[in-house]
Amino acid sequence: MNKNELITAIAEDAGMSKTDVQKVMESYNNTVTKALQSGDKVTLVGWGTWEVSSRAARKGRNPQTGAEISIAASKGPKFKAGKAFKDAINK
Repeated sequence: MNKNELITAIAEDAGMSKTDVQKVMESYNNTVTKALQSGDKVTLVGWGTWEVSSRAARKGRNPQTGAEISIAASKGPKFKAGKAFKDAINK
């Protein structure tokens, strides 16, 4: 399912216009992103938790040349599914 298909499905299920659903989704994405950027964790009970995961700097290898390269430290989003969400998928 792509973004447009998701927007259509939500609009039909909620009885809303596609434009309104798209605005809500963009607002949700912006709000979660800002919260993670500020170091907060976003928890939706029954659905899951978004948080920031830190990766330490490390050494790697270029697969084409075999030369050693340095991989910089970075942060990335991490999602942990909640129990109700996992249970719904595993029915």
